[in-house]
Amino acid sequence: MNESCFICNKHNGKVNTSGITIYEDEYVLVGHFDKRGKQNYLGHIMVDLKRHVPSLAEMTIQEAKTFGIVMSKVSKALKETENAEHVYALVSGNSVPHLHLHLVARYPNTPKEFWGPMEVYDWAEAPMGSNDEVIELCRRIKTFLQNEAQSELS
Repeated sequence: MNESCFICNKHNGKVNTSGITIYEDEYVLVGHFDKRGKQNYLGHIMVDLKRHVPSLAEMTIQEAKTFGIVMSKVSKALKETENAEHVYALVSGNSVPHLHLHLVARYPNTPKEFWGPMEVYDWAEAPMGSNDEVIELCRRIKTFLQNEAQSELS
């Protein structure tokens, strides 16, 4: 953990963000992206590695397996529960040097000039929502993941 890291502080409850925790295990934490009080683009999900490392290259094999599996499952959940036609995946690390992955849903009828993980924000008709709407979206994804996990056990 790094005391000055936004993501470490988020994981320790020192920073509040929109929505609720969608998924958490010993390696990752999944939640919705937060626009700090502004309307949120509905379906911009964050997959954070819990251990403080700056990039994909520093993950252990187990962290990488978990990170990849969770990324895939959450992407599927966005398609199934939110009717996303595509899910963008982006790791940048420019602003916060703690490994985190952005999963951004693209919805049907999004004009091509707004295709891209950040371009969707420029679309005037992009699905933006309040914290209550983010919480509902998080609950749908969380329930989908829980149901999928139960199916895998059956």
